Amino acid sequence: MIDETGQQLGIMNIFEAIDLAKSRGLDLIQVTEKVDPPICKIANYGKYLYTQQKKEKKIKKPVGGELKEIRLTFKISPHDMETRAKQAEKFLTEGNKVKINMALRGREKAMGNFATEKVKKFLESLNSLIPIKTERELKREPRGFTMIVSKQ
Repeated sequence: MIDETGQQLGIMNIFEAIDLAKSRGLDLIQVTEKVDPPICKIANYGKYLYTQQKKEKKIKKPVGGELKEIRLTFKISPHDMETRAKQAEKFLTEGNKVKINMALRGREKAMGNFATEKVKKFLESLNSLIPIKTERELKREPRGFTMIVSKQ
């Protein structure tokens, strides 16, 4: 048994503990049931729930693990390719996977080999910044090429 100030009151009967809590205008809260006898605390139940929710919010899921997308175009300039490589590096260092999307339109669809060369150049520049591994190989889709990479 623990009182509202945090002092241990020792082992007591459940009815005595409830009467003590009521006399102080507070609630009797069972903190843990894993030990024998279970540990109980005298406190305001609403306040206790609020602090528990705050603790759960602090223990959030780890950041990262999402799928981020980098879009390349058929006529992308070398400088833009470097900028996108730096952005992909930032995503990878945060722990995310990166989907590289090369969109093709109109006559560009007929020049698939040129588009794959652009994607390979992008991967080389990205690999020089951060070591990467391929999650999904370069795949031809109706509107272009896509692939997924992650940090090694």
